[in-house]
Amino acid sequence: GNGLLKKKTLVPGRGVDSRPQKGQEVTIRLKATLEDGTVVEEDPALTFTLGDCDVLQALDLCVQLMEMGETSLIVSEAKYCYGAQGRSPDIPPNASLTLEVELLAAQDAPDLELLSGKEKIQLANRKRERGNFFYQQADYVLAINSYDIALRIVGSSSKVDFSPEEEAELLDVKVKCLNNLAASQLKLDHFKAALKSCNLVLEHQPGNIKALFRKGKVLAQQGEYREAIPILKAALKLEPSNKTIHAELSKLVKKHADQRNTETEMYRKMLGNPSAAS
Repeated sequence: GNGLLKKKTLVPGRGVDSRPQKGQEVTIRLKATLEDGTVVEEDPALTFTLGDCDVLQALDLCVQLMEMGETSLIVSEAKYCYGAQGRSPDIPPNASLTLEVELLAAQDAPDLELLSGKEKIQLANRKRERGNFFYQQADYVLAINSYDIALRIVGSSSKVDFSPEEEAELLDVKVKCLNNLAASQLKLDHFKAALKSCNLVLEHQPGNIKALFRKGKVLAQQGEYREAIPILKAALKLEPSNKTIHAELSKLVKKHADQRNTETEMYRKMLGNPSAAS
């Protein structure tokens, strides 16, 4: 590869056929150290879904290449670990890590249809929090990936009955994911997708301030000031003391006025000056 990620087998495994598959739940023993030998993480049995970006990218990429029972040493640059941010307080910014990994087990992921309400909520929240981690790292593509997985879990059909409280909590997770998804899509200028995410939130919660604010921003980015202004006004009505909405709204009102002046000037030029033509 590009030298940012190196894997060395310390104890061989049970052959290529024993490698885990993407989407399976794997369990590993993990010991992570900094370059100076400081141990920053030790887990005798870390379980995660392979290929879902639940863990460090270095682990997600390398465990796919490991055989059952294998122990490997992975040396990874910060890019595939905690990036430029690091992890306060123990992992400094731009830190390379050495990961000692033993692959203990792999099994098919649980059937979403058979999960209890509580299990489904926990699983979706875990994926959502992973999305938040990537968002804070400014890795918006991976953030979108995690929020999409969480939404797929929340939206999956179920053979189990949920209590009204669980239904409400699942909806809450869904709305949080959609709002965070819209924020990530906005960061990547994916305006159409962001608008769709905002609209899905507003279907469930017409007075959701975050979704109204982002929808207004998306429309404004596309030059749709006439549509954006009333949406931001509605958001401000719900939260009159919100300075961010205030600032955005006054910016848009000015831009809209400028746009109208430009249009008027353009039409005047197109039509020519009637008095001079007679």
